[in-house]
Amino acid sequence: MNQAEVIASVAGDLNATEQSLDATIAQASTLIQSMIGARTALSLSPISGAMSQSKAMEAIAALATAREAIVACHEELAKDHRRLGYGAYAVGILNKPKEVKAPTTNEVAPAARLRAV
Repeated sequence: MNQAEVIASVAGDLNATEQSLDATIAQASTLIQSMIGARTALSLSPISGAMSQSKAMEAIAALATAREAIVACHEELAKDHRRLGYGAYAVGILNKPKEVKAPTTNEVAPAARLRAV
């Protein structure tokens, strides 16, 4: 493998890990919704299944912590990439939204876009 292939491989694995964590968090959230829906459909007391639901919520909190760590890993890899003098490599999802300039005084930010503050 040449240098570009090695870097692209790590970047691809990083992207896959980020997507996997997002999908897992979404699936775990669906599980909690399902648990609540099942309890309601069966006309059970809110106490029923409270511990199992609580454990599922703990799992989501742990997944969120893992996601924060992988995002921090991404940032550190980007720093290493620049520090080692490697060029830009585009791997992963390439249809990212266009950057929007920050609104100036009396301008309204475009709807449905987040911006750093």
